Amino acid sequence: MTTYELMLIINPQLTDAEVGEAVEKAKKILTDEKGEVLAEDRLGRKKFSHAVGKNRDGFYVYMKVKAVPASVKGITHSLKLQETVLRSMMIKANAEPVKKA
Repeated sequence: MTTYELMLIINPQLTDAEVGEAVEKAKKILTDEKGEVLAEDRLGRKKFSHAVGKNRDGFYVYMKVKAVPASVKGITHSLKLQETVLRSMMIKANAEPVKKA
């Protein structure tokens, strides 16, 4: 299994309870694809530099996850189908910390 970083931007018009439900649904998608959540950080509402579908801000959630590389495509596709998720991005985490020059 490989470690990935997942960033979700959730619709800002949702209540805090609905945001929690959206995060739990994203976690369920990960576990259904045989992944596991290592860490989760809810970063809160942040403004966009430009509108994303009539929205000027969004609720950001960062997750560090472990998943099989073959399942990443299915996870990202399932997240795109969620109405509450405006944007999502899943990238491979760096194995080694960056060394200062």
